[in-house]
Amino acid sequence: MFQHLRPALVLIVLFTILTGVVYPYAITGIAMVIVPERAGGSMITSKDTVIGSSLIGQNFTSDKYFHGRPSATNTPDPKDPSKNIDAPYNAANSGASNYGATSQALSDRVKADVETMRKDGVTGPIPADALTTSASGLDPDISPAFAALQVARVAKARNLPEDRVRALVASQTSGRFLGFIGEPHVNVLELNLALDALPAE
Repeated sequence: MFQHLRPALVLIVLFTILTGVVYPYAITGIAMVIVPERAGGSMITSKDTVIGSSLIGQNFTSDKYFHGRPSATNTPDPKDPSKNIDAPYNAANSGASNYGATSQALSDRVKADVETMRKDGVTGPIPADALTTSASGLDPDISPAFAALQVARVAKARNLPEDRVRALVASQTSGRFLGFIGEPHVNVLELNLALDALPAE
């Protein structure tokens, strides 16, 4: 019987070492040489301090900043660990809400978001990414249309001309990869950092 088990055990150990140790370290090593910034997590620094990653969104709530997509991430309730509470952009608990199109909770949340935007003076169509969460709940990017909806609010909060803020959004907008893959997008953290770096008028 052992002669039948031995080859299986040897293969398990061999492939565990190859696919669980050798391959990940080799790929990581190659990535550190070819694209060290991305291999290191695409970290963004300000004044020599790491303040985030261009790959993971952050929860901006101040009117002085552009806001990201809604986030469905949560965390255990400190008062009752058997329950969860909303914790937008919680990178330790990435995931979507999994609400379906008929979910009342989803419908209520979207309606509340629309009402808030209307009160802020937003008219006309609202881009989908302004109302829907991403699959991870950590999407760092928004569409140029969603950024454009926020220009007036940010300009007013910072006492800046809207044209100046609009030009900043345009300068921070990335096009399609290779000209045809994906959609134009704006990284919210990078946009807000550029906003903070604007010289005073």
